[in-house]
Amino acid sequence: MRQFDAIVIGGGLVGAAIAYGLARAGMKPALVDEGDIAFRASRGNFGLVWVQSKGLGAPHYQRWTRRSAEEWPVLAKELFERTGVDVGHERPGGLHLCLSEQEFADRRARMEQMRREAGNFGFHYRMLGHDEVADMLPGIGPAVVGASYTDYDGHANSLNLLHALHRGFTALGGRYFPNRTVIDAVAAPRNFCIGGDLAAQVVVLAAGLGNARLAPVFGLSAPVEPQRGQILVTERAGRVFNRPTTTVRQTLEGGIMIGDSMEDVGFNTGQRPAVMAAMARRAALSFPWLAELQIVRAWAALRVMPPDGVPIYDESQRFPGAFTANCHSGVTLAGAHAHVFAPMVAAGALDPILTPFSARRFDVPQAA
Repeated sequence: MRQFDAIVIGGGLVGAAIAYGLARAGMKPALVDEGDIAFRASRGNFGLVWVQSKGLGAPHYQRWTRRSAEEWPVLAKELFERTGVDVGHERPGGLHLCLSEQEFADRRARMEQMRREAGNFGFHYRMLGHDEVADMLPGIGPAVVGASYTDYDGHANSLNLLHALHRGFTALGGRYFPNRTVIDAVAAPRNFCIGGDLAAQVVVLAAGLGNARLAPVFGLSAPVEPQRGQILVTERAGRVFNRPTTTVRQTLEGGIMIGDSMEDVGFNTGQRPAVMAAMARRAALSFPWLAELQIVRAWAALRVMPPDGVPIYDESQRFPGAFTANCHSGVTLAGAHAHVFAPMVAAGALDPILTPFSARRFDVPQAA
């Protein structure tokens, strides 16, 4: 039996960020990773560090996302210093493009509701007309009516981030156990055994869609479901714009990523040409010059979706020392997971600011 201060189950972006944060806090953690056989959301991440679309009707989620975005520059800098891996983080502000007057009106209403819900915390945005968008993003098409803009938004290289978190974790003394599917687990208060040979007083479930199965073993609940998203990537182009949008962004290497599809198809990572065509069509309406580029890669992955789309963070009342983290924004929330959530776990309890994220919000008695 090998003893650790903490065991994190799940080696994707969420688990790796938390494991890195625990090691950064001085703990001796183990990271247990199912590997590439897992339905790993990290392999399909669009790479946005995005604030403006998060938290409608849930201002606590908006605040949490903003806090993570604020932590991101420090996280990117320290990962580069520790590992030499550039995660490509930029925060130039971001836009959500609208291709009709109705889309523009709906977007304005959404952003204004978020501003009201933010209260004294504040939420600053601008609605831009076509010409203002063209000044920020040269080459937009006439179909672009306008856009919402905030300076909170940015983007990063999600694969470099995953690589850097793993390297930073091991550099700080963490132990990585790859290609291990957690089947056997024994839970007692502050006494956990994973796989028959790993033990710790703290365990964090960050296994994405696998948390739905694992959580009850630890007295927790993780009612997450898969949502498929598809991504297209073009050949490299001369640098044209440096601000990301919700559905189109240019990587530091020059390729154009096209994304933001949402499909409820269960555990199916296949691709549908009709969905890819719709994504490409909207991208070409937004930026007509994209029609001249070749698509060089396309893939699909599964998001980890709670019923209301808001993350779930919990600590077990039955088995103190067990925690869970579930979300579909592994890149955006990496700053918060490494610098805020992980220190809470290291201290032994979640801060009350995370109480609204508990899965207990779903425990509503049904009417007779």
